[in-house]
Order: sequence, then structure tokens, then C-alpha cells
Amino acid sequence: MKTVTKRETLPHRGPRGTVYRGREGMWSWVLHRITGVAIYFFLLVHILDTALVRVSPEAYNAVINTYKTPIMGLGEAGLVAAIGFHALNGLRIILIDFWSVGTKYHRLMFWAVIALWVVLLAGFLPRHLMHVFGG
Repeated sequence: MKTVTKRETLPHRGPRGTVYRGREGMWSWVLHRITGVAIYFFLLVHILDTALVRVSPEAYNAVINTYKTPIMGLGEAGLVAAIGFHALNGLRIILIDFWSVGTKYHRLMFWAVIALWVVLLAGFLPRHLMHVFGG
């Protein structure tokens, strides 16, 4: 008969040595994938709308004018937020992979990434949103 240990009864904790199961490790993994996909789709749209200038300069100008709306300004803010988090979390992942004690400090590094990301956004968003909304 198998004995159940306390560690096995806690569903939010994975086995020793796993960084990406539950809590900060899992959320950083999920957010890294979401921001990566968002950046990919932005780049795809950016390449397509830039290529439009070769087909029809008038169509290109019409598309560019749609980017000057407040909704697209909020989208730009979201893009900057996604790029900022993706970049900072990418550095965190590099540290986890190549620093001998990276897995030990992965939670601390996650919260450091979040704090630095919020500070950087706090410096960017007010000025950007004033520009978007004509302030």
C-alpha cells in the first residue's frame, strides 16, 4: 500500500525541481506565450500593411489613418506592455537557464520582473495616453 505524503496532497505544488507548475512559474510561462503570440500577430499585420504601399499608396494611407484613432492608441499601449513584459521575462528565463541558482530565485525574479515592468509602464503610459487623447 502506498503512503501519501503531505507534498502529494497539495495540488498547487509540483514535484521538486519543477519551475513551471503552478504559481509564479506557470503564470510567467502563460504570459510569456500570450505576449509572444500578440507580438507575432502585430508583426504580421505590420508587414502586411507596409507591403500595401507597393500595391496602392492610397490604400496604404487609408490604413495608416485608421491607426490614428484612440482605440489603436490603446492597442499601441498594449503592444508596448506586451513587448516590455516579454523582454523582461525573457531575461528572467535566461537567468533561470544559465545561472546555477536561477531556479532557486525564480519566484523572486518573477516579482522583480513585474515590479520593473510596472515602473517602466508608469513612465510610458501617461505621456502616451496624453498624446492619444489629445492632452
